[in-house]
Amino acid sequence: MEFAIVVLIVIFVLTYGGAINTKKLYEDNKALFALLKEKDYDFLVKSKYGGEVDPDQMFEKRIKQLMIGFVIVLAILLFNFSWINLIIGIMIIIVLYKNQYSSLKGYYKKHLTEIDQTLPYYLKSIEILAQHYTIPVAISKSIETAPLMFKDGLVEMVKKIDSGDSSINPYLDFAEQYPVRDSLRMMRLLYRLSIGAQENKQEQLLVFSKSVSSLQNKAREQKYQKRLDKMEKKTLAMLMVTGGGTMLVLFLAMMMMMMDM
Repeated sequence: MEFAIVVLIVIFVLTYGGAINTKKLYEDNKALFALLKEKDYDFLVKSKYGGEVDPDQMFEKRIKQLMIGFVIVLAILLFNFSWINLIIGIMIIIVLYKNQYSSLKGYYKKHLTEIDQTLPYYLKSIEILAQHYTIPVAISKSIETAPLMFKDGLVEMVKKIDSGDSSINPYLDFAEQYPVRDSLRMMRLLYRLSIGAQENKQEQLLVFSKSVSSLQNKAREQKYQKRLDKMEKKTLAMLMVTGGGTMLVLFLAMMMMMMDM
């Protein structure tokens, strides 16, 4: 066991000093490591950090931590193997790998209402710009004021459209990249608006406007419902505490009366 500890210290020193190049190891096996990435990982990173953090760099750090953890667990098993240590080691590696993802998922669930509200309010700005410009131009002009979490996806969408892709694919790719509520349906509507005849533009904008307003109303209802649920939980907790306190006082009073008798 003492030798294993020495090996772990040596591994740490070599890794920290750069003798063991985890970056090169990651780059050489990037395609393989990409298979481990969860489908919604990039979206969860952007929903929490906006455009301030690069999901690829964050995933690279995650893989480096996993590799270091794997080497440490492997060193322990080589010099002190047992089935219990093997099971514990596997559990440690799984927890080490999933910890960051679980944290991102927890943030998303906690702020689900706020994240879902970003799309309808962004689409409202598109609706206003579409009064004067074509949809691709409106999207391009909206990027500067768009929510941070959408900017990279919007830039990619505009690039695909400008390169000559007039299909629905750029819109669907955006919806897949940002799976907020009703994103797929709204991107389909936006695409239909982009290919519609100019003489029917006002009618199409009206349909699109109604859909955006409906989405905004849903977001507001969800927000108010969340507040209501929170208030109900607090009220229920207060009633339980008050009821419990009252029962405790009655119980103590009865005990004192019985002792006096």
